[in-house]
Amino acid sequence: MNNEHVKGASEKGEGKIKEVVGHVTGDRKLENEGKVDQVKGSVHSAVGDVKDAAKKTFQQR
Repeated sequence: MNNEHVKGASEKGEGKIKEVVGHVTGDRKLENEGKVDQVKGSVHSAVGDVKDAAKKTFQQR
């Protein structure tokens, strides 16, 4: 696990909270911000996966 994974998990969590709070309060803007944050978190996690895979590949050589 690297920094990208941590950023991703954090952003996903914050995004889910925003989405739920926005949904409960009827604030569509906040709900949508939460969804966007979750997508950004997924991207960070994917980048972390790529970095981990590249690191493993180069360590095996």
